[in-house]
Order: sequence, then structure tokens, then C-alpha cells
Amino acid sequence: MKEDGSAKLKRWTKFVAYSLLGLAALTRGAVSFAQNSPPSDEVTVESLKFTQAYGAIQKNFAEPVDPDTVVLDGGIRGMLSALDPFCSFFDRDQFEMLKQQTRGEALGFGSILYVTPGKILVLQTAQNSPSARAGLGPGDEIVEINGTRVSRVDFQTLVELLRRSRSHPVRLGVIHPGKYIAQDYNLKPAEVALPSVDKSFLLSPGIAYIHLSSFEEKTPQEVLDAVEKLAASPLDGLVLDLRDNHGGVVDAAIGVASLFLKPDALVMTMRGRASPEKAYRTTAPPKQFDLPMILLVNGDTASAAEVLAAALQEHDRAVIAGGPTYGKGVVQSVTPLSEDTGLALTTAQYFTPSGRSLQRPLPGTSLASPGRELDPASTSNHFSTDDGRPLSPGGGIAPDVEIPPPTLDPWVTFMNQTGIFTDFASEYLTVHGRLNSSFHPDAAMLDNFKDYLTRRGIRTPEEFWGNDQDYLKLKIKVELLSLVFGLSSGDEAETKGDPQVQSAASLFSKIPQILKGPVTKR
Repeated sequence: MKEDGSAKLKRWTKFVAYSLLGLAALTRGAVSFAQNSPPSDEVTVESLKFTQAYGAIQKNFAEPVDPDTVVLDGGIRGMLSALDPFCSFFDRDQFEMLKQQTRGEALGFGSILYVTPGKILVLQTAQNSPSARAGLGPGDEIVEINGTRVSRVDFQTLVELLRRSRSHPVRLGVIHPGKYIAQDYNLKPAEVALPSVDKSFLLSPGIAYIHLSSFEEKTPQEVLDAVEKLAASPLDGLVLDLRDNHGGVVDAAIGVASLFLKPDALVMTMRGRASPEKAYRTTAPPKQFDLPMILLVNGDTASAAEVLAAALQEHDRAVIAGGPTYGKGVVQSVTPLSEDTGLALTTAQYFTPSGRSLQRPLPGTSLASPGRELDPASTSNHFSTDDGRPLSPGGGIAPDVEIPPPTLDPWVTFMNQTGIFTDFASEYLTVHGRLNSSFHPDAAMLDNFKDYLTRRGIRTPEEFWGNDQDYLKLKIKVELLSLVFGLSSGDEAETKGDPQVQSAASLFSKIPQILKGPVTKR
């Protein structure tokens, strides 16, 4: 039965009262508007202003008003945007997705797809996922979804079709590599594990590499398992890659720090106006590792990832390499609200073991001078590690060794944006068949690629073609390995060819000098 405007007004009035005012307001009769004397407490007075304004809009606006849009987008989200960029309101679908991400799960079929106009390729399927159980694998092409031909819809329609299909049973038409006739598969969505350790392998004998994509409840155990697996042969060092890690569950960062720091070491302190100060210290995990460490970070390393980086840096446990981090040092407390929605509100700030505020200043917001009111010492310009190395004053983590990312010329950047490497790899496999894992693109394959670009109407300027040979070979190899052996094989090849990773791995012999001396630059 469809709600009329009056019913929606009553529903949203109750939602605002219960969700934003809380039980204390309710016990004072905050939602009972027919009182003899007007309410006097500030929260109730302000909430009545909102309800009265909304009622007037609903009654008098020239066009019918959708209460969901006005209250959610205009009211609540507008109110939060006036505070800082990190406060968020989650509608029903967003809140459920957030809870799945915290658990490291998602509803779907467990496939990583390459999607381009008119084409969908499977790059990887998660173990024990609906896709894997059905027999789908790298290189498979999805040509039909619930009777709709992929080649006959535009890109936006294709993306929307995939989005809708993720949470409902679906019938797929799939062509396997080297075949020409599609087979039908019926899949039902299920909760699929999303590992936060998405890459782990040996960069070279004795040097382990682990990339953390996020921090979730299970992350400490995943890191422990990954290190133990790689330590089957003796390890001389670990590159822990936190690039593009936007953070997540803070307790998970504490758990990972506990694997590498001494028990009871201070990891961070949390302070907030309405919450008591709390110190977070390492615990005694099932196992600890004392091997030399390089932490790789960049401008998209944020929040809980910065907490871990700061703790390992300030206790002189690891060399931080790469670029300056993002500078997000605030705590979002997530509160469930009625209507199966949720609210993420900034309630506190992080401070490193030396007292630095991780939060970069955000002029025009409540974080214009982060840390000043909560801890005046956090605005000091004098911070140091346990062994006395000077540190940057705050607002993100400055690396001990700066390693800039490689720069790409405009032609290669364009090529990456078009997805041409994956398209070429798919066609190459159709014509030439499977490759073994040890192959390396040669001059003949580059000529084949150049011919492919010509057929697609893409120019190959000589000033770029000649200089980009090594990069082109790497990209072609990565895409071919991904389609034949899975995304993890392609990721390993790409990581081993990454100049930043190569530079970071070359620092192990210099770790004692870096940790005892002044900050160095490369």
C-alpha cells in the first residue's frame, strides 16, 4: 500500500525524533508536539524547527515533495556536510553494504570482472564462491545476462544490469577461451569473503611482499597467515604495501601492529570532546615477527593505515617509504538508526605515540585546526621517534625515504584508460591459444600489438612507442597472465615490475642506517 504525504510526514517525524534526538529526548516528551508549554532544551527546540519547516514544505511547495529525498538528502546529509567531509548518512542499502565490508564480505557471485562497452571478461573468481562452484574462471567471456545480449546494450545500461544482477539469481551465457558457443549457467548470490590481504608472494628469494587493501575484523589473522606461509623458506625481510589503503577498523590496525611490535607498546591515543581518552596498545598475539620491514605508502594511504604506519615509524620498527600519506586522523563512530539506516559521525581524533595529530587541517570545517583543543601539544613542531629521529609535525605521515611513483606519458595514460591491453590479450588468446606462465612478450608480440592498434584506429607515435617498450611488454604480460592464470598471477607480475616496489626492496641493506640517522631522500 502506497504512503500518502501525511503518512510519510509522520514516519519521518518519528525517524528524526528517534534517530537524532535519542531516548533522552523521548523521555522528556520531545516528540509530543501538543504540549501546554513549549520545550526548552536546545535539541528539542532545533528538531521542532526542522519538523515545522518540513511540514510547511510538504503542504505548500508548488510540486509534490518526496519525503525520502528531502529528509535524507536535503536534511540529514546537508546537516552532516556542514560539519566535515567524513560524516555520512547511510540509507538501508548503504548501511547493509557497510556491515558486510566490516566483516570482509559482500553479497554477490565472487567474480572480478573486466567491463568495457559490449564486453565482459572474468578476471578472477573467489574460492568457493558461486562463480567458482559453477566452473567460471579467468578468460571466460559473459555474453548474455538474463537473456540480454551484452553486445547490444550501451555501457551505462550494462553497468546497471550488473548491479541489479548482483543480489538476485541470474542466468549467464558464457563463452570459454578457445570456444565459440556459449554455455548457460544459473547462479544464486551468496556472501563472498573479501580478503584484505589481496596480494602476497616472494618478490625475490628471502624478501616477502604483502599488500593490504583495507583493515577489517579478520585482517590481523590474514596477515599472520600470509607471513607464516611465505616464511616456509627463511625470510630476510618484508615489504608491507599500504598504498591505496583507505583504512577501516582501527582495532584491526592495532592487531596488525601487535604482530610486529613488542607487547604493550603504545599504538595510538584517541581523544574526543564527549568521549574519554583511550590509549590503544599492542597485545600478545599467537605469534610475533621480528624480520626487517619496509612500509610502502602513498597519498591514498589513510586513517587506520596511517595509524599502523605511524606506530611502526615512531617505534623505529620499520622504514616508511613512498610518498606522504593522506592525513585522516578522525574517528567515525557508526550508530544504527531506525528505518535500517545508519550514521557515521566524527567523535574523536587519533594521536600517534609521540602525540602527533594524524589529521591534516581542513579550512572551513570543524577540522581547520585539528588536535588543538583536544591536545595543545599536538600542534608542536618537535616530535621524534623512540631513538630520537625527528618527525614531521603531523597531518599525515612523511616517509623516511621518498620514492616518487613512475610518471606515464600521455599516450600510455590514454591507452590505460581505454582498456586496450585487456582487449588485445583476449583477442591474442583466441587466435594463439594458451601460454605458459614463464612466457615474456617479445618483439613479435609487440608487432602484433602494433597491428592491433592500427586496426582499432589508434596511432602509435614513434616518440612514445620507442620509449614505452618495457612498459608495453609488462602491461601485455600482466593482462595475458590474468586471463590465463587468474588476477593474482597478473598482479604478481605487475608488482614485481613496479619501480616503487623495486626501490623499496633495495632498502633492506640500509635499514639500520636509516632508522638511526636523519631522514633521507632518494
